[in-house]
Amino acid sequence: MIKRYLILLGCLFLVFTLAQVVKSETNLEVEGMYVTTEDIILDILLPIIDKRVIKEYGQDAPISWHWNRIVGMTYNDNHSYDVAVRIEIPSKNLDDVKVDLVKVRISPSCDSDSINKQKCNHGFEIEILDYKHLSP
Repeated sequence: MIKRYLILLGCLFLVFTLAQVVKSETNLEVEGMYVTTEDIILDILLPIIDKRVIKEYGQDAPISWHWNRIVGMTYNDNHSYDVAVRIEIPSKNLDDVKVDLVKVRISPSCDSDSINKQKCNHGFEIEILDYKHLSP
């Protein structure tokens, strides 16, 4: 009797073990781009910073500023974020690259019921708080 149970247990173990084998496939195609948090923030801030750079350097100058990096990010208790971004503005002279610091406030919408409505009472907003020229 015990032999039958051991044989049955062995067969079940063998069946379940064979059912767990997975064949791997090699996929040489890239499924998509790798996107970082900085890329997402750049997409949100791009139009706002564009307008301010044109205001600072004039409409006629050929301006194509480059995102350098996020210098700092702070959370405010009214459910908004202050983001400091360092940007570079190239010029015709390759040695004359200007570096600026832009501080932007991103205020997401306060639609959620879990957010304190007394402190958070705004819709989605983006505003430039400060713009500094770091290079002469």
